[in-house]
Amino acid sequence: MEIKLEQKDAADWIYRGEDWKVMRIQKVASNSSSRCLVDHTVLTEHERLLWRELEELISSPTKESAELLYVQHVISPLLGPEHVDAGTHVLVSREFLESIEKKVICQRPAWRVDAAKIDTQRNFVLLMSDHSLFPSGILNVGPCISVEIKPKCGFLPSSRFIAERNVIKRSATRFRMHQVLKLHEREISELSQYDPLDIFSGSKERIHKAINDLYNTPQNNFRVFLNGSIIFGGLGGGTNKTSCVIEKAFEDALKGVIQADDGLRTRSFIELVAETVYSSRVLDRLLEVQKLDNFDIEGAIHAYYNIISQPCMVCSELDEARLQPRYASLHSIPLDESLKMVKDYLIAATAKDCSLMISFKPREDTDFGSPYSSIYLKSTNQNFDYKVNFIDLDLKPLNKMETYYEKDKKILNSYVQAAETKHMKGDTLVMEA
Repeated sequence: MEIKLEQKDAADWIYRGEDWKVMRIQKVASNSSSRCLVDHTVLTEHERLLWRELEELISSPTKESAELLYVQHVISPLLGPEHVDAGTHVLVSREFLESIEKKVICQRPAWRVDAAKIDTQRNFVLLMSDHSLFPSGILNVGPCISVEIKPKCGFLPSSRFIAERNVIKRSATRFRMHQVLKLHEREISELSQYDPLDIFSGSKERIHKAINDLYNTPQNNFRVFLNGSIIFGGLGGGTNKTSCVIEKAFEDALKGVIQADDGLRTRSFIELVAETVYSSRVLDRLLEVQKLDNFDIEGAIHAYYNIISQPCMVCSELDEARLQPRYASLHSIPLDESLKMVKDYLIAATAKDCSLMISFKPREDTDFGSPYSSIYLKSTNQNFDYKVNFIDLDLKPLNKMETYYEKDKKILNSYVQAAETKHMKGDTLVMEA
């Protein structure tokens, strides 16, 4: 029998955050009309061409079903089904969604509310397992602590289509450059020292540094949950550098999980996360998927215009002296090559923007035959069961290619301008207070 959530059921749900939800509810720009909502519920003609090998996907009647099938048939085989939960669809009434909107509006960050609202025109929501917890009834569950990490893009592009004026891309990560733009636009109050190359490096020392840097300046890239409730990091928005007050509260919250003296629990928790990332090698697969972006947006954007059969706006912006043969040659490649180039780019975009959820529970001596992997924390002499899941695996719209290209230019321009007025240390921008 099909379940439908009605208005009376809204009281049973709580707000968890913008980037990860047990129930995923579509949002829509606050200035969108109801007409726009209807027009964007199915794949466009060009998106159906892009995903033509997946008949179920291209015939999806709604965006929700298309996204579920995308995760099932595209992302799960790439990242490993043991780490991916595609979720299930649940029928909902408009009154249910309106009640949820009223319930969570005061809990969402104000800038998020201004930018987008819950899409009450939807008929379905995506129901997923709560990956911040272990399933009840499996062994001795006990306390559970989970960390959510947005690792971001873990490699430097080497595409031959990167223009000479943008050569900085080959030595500075997208994350570090984007930090400068965010600081300029006051989205953050200071630059994070986190470097995605560290967490993807395969080096135990560099991974530990990455987790420590994320802890020091979590922004919206690092959150910690205890028994499903957030105890560190922000909900849907950036947070300032971790203060002494926040450090003390987090240290106290770890008492029931990390068996260490006061002042040492946070250090041990960071060690636990770093050791798990290192030993599980789960980021190796994520990096492989990210590297499907072989051509960078500066190459893929040309293939995009081939697919939509429109004059290339990028080429039209370049004069003949700057329009190098390698760009022009992209517009003579077969359609199949253009489709593969753009499809790989969009899959990579999903992998660059997803989150990693790692959940831990102390392992008891009686936990024989545990279905989970285990990790030993030397500093506290504790064993933990852990599980790893990738979340936020959204299907990226084809028309977002233009947005990606424009955002890339904006990030680069901001970084270069800042470099001209501030000091540079190697390839790293040093901002002064």
